[in-house]
Amino acid sequence: MTFTCLALHPEINSSCDEKLVLVHVSLQLQIIETNLKVKQATSVTGEMKNNLKLLSAFDGEVSCDSPNNKLDKFRGILTYKGKIYLLDYDKLLLRGCIIRNTDWCYGLVIYTAIGRGFWEYNKGYYFQNFLPRKEYVSSSVVSAILTFWSYFIILNTMVPISLYVSVEIIRLGNSYFINWDQKMFDALTNTPAHARTTTLNEELGQVKYVFSDKTGTLTQNIMVFIKCSINGTLYGIVHHMYTPPGQTVNKEYEYCLNALCPLRDSIQKHPQLRATRDWQLRHDNALPVHYVLCRVLGETSNHPGAVYDKNGQRVKVSEKTEKVSFSYNKLADPKFSFYDMTLVEAVKREDPWVRLFFLSLSLCHTVMSEEKVEGKLVYQAQSPDEGALVTAARNFGFVFYSRTSEIIMLVEMGKTIVYQLLAILDFSYVRKRMSVIVRTPEDRVMLFCKGADTIICQLLHPSCRPLRDVTMEHLDAHSEHTHVFQDFASEGLRTLMVAYRELDSSFFCAWSKRHSEACLSLENREDKISSVYEEIEKDLMLLGATAIEDKLQDGVPETIITLNKARIKVWVLTGDKQETAVNIAYACNLFEDGMDGLFFVEGKDNETIRQELRSAIDMMKSKSLLESDSINNYLTMKPKTRFKIPEEVPRGNYGLIINGYSLAYALEGNLELELLRAACLCKGVIFCRMTPLQKAQVVELVKSYKKMVTLAIGDGANDVSMIKAAHIGVGISSREGRQAMLNSDFTFSQFQYLQRLLLIHGRWSYNRMCKFLSYFFYKNFAFTLVHFWYSFCNGFSAQTVYDAWFITFYNLIYTSLPVLGLSLFDQIALETTYWTAISHFFTWGSLGFYFCTLLFLYSDGLCLMFPNIFQFLGVARNTLNLPQLWLIIVLSVVLCILPTIGYQFLKPLLCSSAVDKVIDRIHHMKHPSPPSIRTKVKHSSTRRSAYAFSHKQGFGLLITSGKFMKSKFPKKNSFPSKK
Repeated sequence: MTFTCLALHPEINSSCDEKLVLVHVSLQLQIIETNLKVKQATSVTGEMKNNLKLLSAFDGEVSCDSPNNKLDKFRGILTYKGKIYLLDYDKLLLRGCIIRNTDWCYGLVIYTAIGRGFWEYNKGYYFQNFLPRKEYVSSSVVSAILTFWSYFIILNTMVPISLYVSVEIIRLGNSYFINWDQKMFDALTNTPAHARTTTLNEELGQVKYVFSDKTGTLTQNIMVFIKCSINGTLYGIVHHMYTPPGQTVNKEYEYCLNALCPLRDSIQKHPQLRATRDWQLRHDNALPVHYVLCRVLGETSNHPGAVYDKNGQRVKVSEKTEKVSFSYNKLADPKFSFYDMTLVEAVKREDPWVRLFFLSLSLCHTVMSEEKVEGKLVYQAQSPDEGALVTAARNFGFVFYSRTSEIIMLVEMGKTIVYQLLAILDFSYVRKRMSVIVRTPEDRVMLFCKGADTIICQLLHPSCRPLRDVTMEHLDAHSEHTHVFQDFASEGLRTLMVAYRELDSSFFCAWSKRHSEACLSLENREDKISSVYEEIEKDLMLLGATAIEDKLQDGVPETIITLNKARIKVWVLTGDKQETAVNIAYACNLFEDGMDGLFFVEGKDNETIRQELRSAIDMMKSKSLLESDSINNYLTMKPKTRFKIPEEVPRGNYGLIINGYSLAYALEGNLELELLRAACLCKGVIFCRMTPLQKAQVVELVKSYKKMVTLAIGDGANDVSMIKAAHIGVGISSREGRQAMLNSDFTFSQFQYLQRLLLIHGRWSYNRMCKFLSYFFYKNFAFTLVHFWYSFCNGFSAQTVYDAWFITFYNLIYTSLPVLGLSLFDQIALETTYWTAISHFFTWGSLGFYFCTLLFLYSDGLCLMFPNIFQFLGVARNTLNLPQLWLIIVLSVVLCILPTIGYQFLKPLLCSSAVDKVIDRIHHMKHPSPPSIRTKVKHSSTRRSAYAFSHKQGFGLLITSGKFMKSKFPKKNSFPSKK
């Protein structure tokens, strides 16, 4: 059943929400997210409020899509009193959602379904079939057959029911060991590790491929505003150029000019940059000349947010490092840190381009604001990227204060200014950008846009080309002057471009009509809206770019080094840009500086991609090997069924980087085998710009052709398909919701715990299960073999050599404790040359328990109390008095121990494994040296775009609700324009 809002009343201290009939709902049962979503009733029905007379007389007609399985899409229209109103997903309440902060809500049921339970209970009961009972027919042949097969029933002890019970107990115990592991407990978030399944513990010890997401998995997913480039000037780094000893200021200035002279021509050609530099040289006398010149040219360090002293040495940012003071802004966030004073000075002197830049950040978003305590704002953002950008604008004096569906209220440098919100052009996967259209107090219609640099660059006005080139050098330095610049992407920062456009009022009015028609369309609504968006998002004027840092999690480099030593391959599957992902790979030691080479697959057609993959394979394998390659020979036969690709050994350490566009071609036809072979030969692999579907396809590719256990680890909803596709799914608790955790088999809070999960719990569980099965079948073979020899004496009948109680208790009591103790507490790391207290307890304890139980069952007391059940009076006592019995026991123990002792003694001498060699080397090593972690250096590659938005649709349509209202506010302030 689905429900659409007609009228509602929020329980919030906000007259605006009551006026706009907004309601907060929790969709935890539908999409497993704890964040409250905002729903809004239509304006025409919202005016009815809770007037039952008006609601009962409501005679509107709803036309919508037929019932389908798309929970995030709904298209419909409401016809009421001759007018048509838009109905979309933001006005729909799904069954099972929980309404919060709302006193009452009236709605209209859209989809209904009649349950089948009533019919099944009342009618279906009489349609049952029963198997008729047949009469027993006595026959000697049937009797002989039944007698013979009853003999096989006696052999049920070979694979008894207790085997399955014991396996489940062992798996449950190993799962509890994971849950109780204190070394996998995160005290910061109070989050323990959790095994959500008991059937995959032993498979953890067989994992060969690990597929990992980047953001939130390898990184912390805590976004911090680090740098920005505004109008060609870079901010966010405090840097004093090092002066060689013995040089004066004039010499230093000359030294700086000589070092930066390759960029003089580009600056002289750009009047805007030249004017900015000349202004700073004339008015900023407090700063050194070379510092100003470096600032204008955009010099940065190779460390985000680094601070350098006067000797040119980088100082680590700590609590003692001097921060920029935001005392002039009473609404600033005290948690925000920034170290470049020049940006604050530009804001205070009312630099027009800096003002436009931060105005765009404070207006172009879908963040919701709440002021629980006076002067303390709390932002609720769809993604941490948007929250970081709005918080940065807030601290620099452009405070986003509140919003409704019609206005956005800002506090600019202490002054409250209201902007009329005309439209929100929301984010989508294809657009990779979002825009807002507002009317300023001066009655000017302005469009602000932010998005991926590859997209924004295509929408810029031709006059912005010089500024675009300089800004792109800040984002990705691949010009001839790379010795001067350090770009944002090489530092692992998430980048974003910001632009604006001033619109003509008549043009906007015509566009708004086309936009309204597209929103009310029932067919191809998304395509029509997208084409209307493209009409207005063009000829943009560039303002600059932002850089946000997502820090690496603790212990990630050490974990990946350890997994590589265990011959577990780690592949990173991310939707982020190529340059950022590559530098994160170097930071976490997935790639190393001493690697023999990196292969970039960036082709845009099948033939180019095929050549890139084959050239990579040729370089990693010798030609003589390729000529006699069994895989190539098999591929020439064009097999119809999938086969297992054997392991191949490369000639060195290599890395592979492929983007999502090229991957779409590589996954088609025979190219998928070329891709898989090239990737498996590499030490580390990075897949960039991937969609959730492509992540799952890569995992399925490895599963199909490598036939090895795979593990996928992620933290967000976009990783769910990858987690489900792998044999084992691991979810990391993060800020992106609980979908990844609820769809995974194991959960914890840090990537570094994966090392302990695989190499400790996985290895222990795998070895314990192997020893358990060997031990269990050995003891059951020994027990069942007695019945086999006895069958030659009883004519293969159902006569048993043991009494019924002994057969029942053999697996249930007599032999259960030792095998369970071994399977639950055996640890490879505790391997010793002598018996421990645990070994004595389980060995002698099991023997003592066996004899005590045996004497009890054959005691005189039980025979006198239950003579019909316990009929073997004195059998145990008389048997134990026979010397032949003890001789048989001693001989059996010796004969059983001798093969094991001989195997353990001869195996290291004749065929020692790699593990035995490593253990022997560790025993002879006095002081093992810790693994060295190499520092990251900059690596150039072809530029790709970054996009710092969430993978979800924003609140755009919900906020605007399709309303385009005229200005009601007085004219103030003015905006500069670029010509």
